[in-house]
Amino acid sequence: MNTLSSSLGQGAYTTLPPTLLAKLAAWLRWPLAAAAILAALSLVFAVYTTGQAAWAAGLLVLFTAGFYIYLSRSGVAWRYLFPGLAGMLVFIAFPLVYTAQIGFTNYSSTHLLSESRVREYLLEQHDAVEDKVLAYSLHADGAEFRLALRADGEASPRWVSPPLALRSVSRELRVDLSTTDAERLPLTAPLQAALPLPELIKHRDALAQLLLVLPDKTELHYLGLREFGPIKPTWTANADASLTRAADGAVFKANRETGFFESASGEVLQPGFKAFIGVGNYTRMLFDAEFRGPFLAIFSWTVVFSALTVLFSTGIGMLFAVLLNWEGMKYRTTYRTLLFLPYAVPGFISILVFKGLFNQNFGEINAILDALFGVKPAWFADPLLAKTMLVIVNVWLGYPYVMILCSGLLKSIPADLYEASALAGAGPFTNFFKITAPLIIKPLAPLLVSAFAFNFNNFVLIALLTDGRPDFLSTKLPAGQTDILVSYTYRIAFKDSGSDFGLAAAISTLIFFLVAALSLVNLRLSAKAQK
Repeated sequence: MNTLSSSLGQGAYTTLPPTLLAKLAAWLRWPLAAAAILAALSLVFAVYTTGQAAWAAGLLVLFTAGFYIYLSRSGVAWRYLFPGLAGMLVFIAFPLVYTAQIGFTNYSSTHLLSESRVREYLLEQHDAVEDKVLAYSLHADGAEFRLALRADGEASPRWVSPPLALRSVSRELRVDLSTTDAERLPLTAPLQAALPLPELIKHRDALAQLLLVLPDKTELHYLGLREFGPIKPTWTANADASLTRAADGAVFKANRETGFFESASGEVLQPGFKAFIGVGNYTRMLFDAEFRGPFLAIFSWTVVFSALTVLFSTGIGMLFAVLLNWEGMKYRTTYRTLLFLPYAVPGFISILVFKGLFNQNFGEINAILDALFGVKPAWFADPLLAKTMLVIVNVWLGYPYVMILCSGLLKSIPADLYEASALAGAGPFTNFFKITAPLIIKPLAPLLVSAFAFNFNNFVLIALLTDGRPDFLSTKLPAGQTDILVSYTYRIAFKDSGSDFGLAAAISTLIFFLVAALSLVNLRLSAKAQK
């Protein structure tokens, strides 16, 4: 019986012999590798064809390293490290380098294209030759259509096209009017009624593909829903890469300091082009008086906001942790649970709740203040009150974190120290300042530095509660008095400042170095705490 069960089990779970699996893997290895290499090369080529030669070269190096490591025996030691290193390069180093290089350019909503692309765009512009423009009407002819061209004020057409299958026109169609029955006007059969404007709109895309050629070889282009006519280029290119306006002969040259094509008289052409401006954005932050004032105010407020949040959160959290550590307190678990709730509720929900509570007209906080003292503070309109509100809400969100940390650290303090202190007649304050605080502040310091760095970039609180308002007055770029650096950068890049990506990238780079410095401080404090 056991032999039968064993044989049945072996039959049910028959697997391929190891040698056959090895041969199959060997057969499939190089075809799969070749397919992966072709896919990688096609991606590199696609990036290169978009004009991004540097990024294409970076991808090529990354793919080459990957294929070398995984296809050669000498790269075995790197096979487990390469995914992590590649991820760091792609998701950390690449965004950082890309952001930093944008900070050295004038990249913005008015300087999106490259210089060569702007030149191509301008050279593609054309003007109609007004004295040769002809009106047209479209007439049904069975399943097809005819175009009738006439000058303004003329009742009968000068030229009529042959029947055109407009419904199948998908690319430029050349129509030679010298070979049509238009040469034998008047027509042998009258045209049907001209199609109304709604019907013309339906055939607009097909009409735009028509190129009509008159007997004198004049080419007529689609100019709109009512006209065909010859066109002439608005600009002509010169050997020195400048452009000449055909209408008046004005010459426009690329000014790589401003990112525009400009004439000798100072006239500027739109759109602008992306140009390298060196440290121009950083110089603007430091030396442009109209920009420096709000920027330094926002920077100072960012530091104060982060410091006050950490200070008050630490004080309140540590106080609650010490109180809850008192063995004689009843219902400690209930109190601890209630005090932890602000940390358990999603932050954005708490922020939106507080936004309603602080509402000047309908908020509960102002209702209480009005009932007790007869005042209704304008929390969102007054800069000082708005900053106070931000600190209050952020401390509410942050103190449970410190409370939990301190509760854990208090458990590590030997009880013998407090017993000896009690025998010496010391009180609670002496115990706190002589025993508790010195023993927990050292391991707590690195966490407080990281909390400071977090609040330095606390974008969600600012965006949901005040949106940076109220604004500074008479500034070049909109800036809010409750903005911190990260929310100010967001406004510059994506909201109401003309999408100045270059300046925003410069500020982001500055924030990176500030947070990196805080991280170094954090590492040093952590190293000291371990000694």
